[in-house]
Amino acid sequence: RSVKVADNAIDLTPSEFDILATLMASPGRAYSRLDLLDRVQGTAYEGYERTIDVHVRNLRTKIEPDPRNPRYIETVYGVGYRFASE
Repeated sequence: RSVKVADNAIDLTPSEFDILATLMASPGRAYSRLDLLDRVQGTAYEGYERTIDVHVRNLRTKIEPDPRNPRYIETVYGVGYRFASE
């Protein structure tokens, strides 16, 4: 699956795409790691919530102009992640 960022097609893994789609569906809404893990892997998946951090880091590397200062995918400390509502 791919998305377009500044006229560039960016290939995403299925998990990255699902996370991005979930976050973009409700800009400004914070999702916990567990919420995102359930949406990406399903409730039967018994993985670690921190795997979401790895997916988000990879996603930021692909879509953010400056991954160290994310503009699109924001960290909500103590909660999880949200898509910026600009």
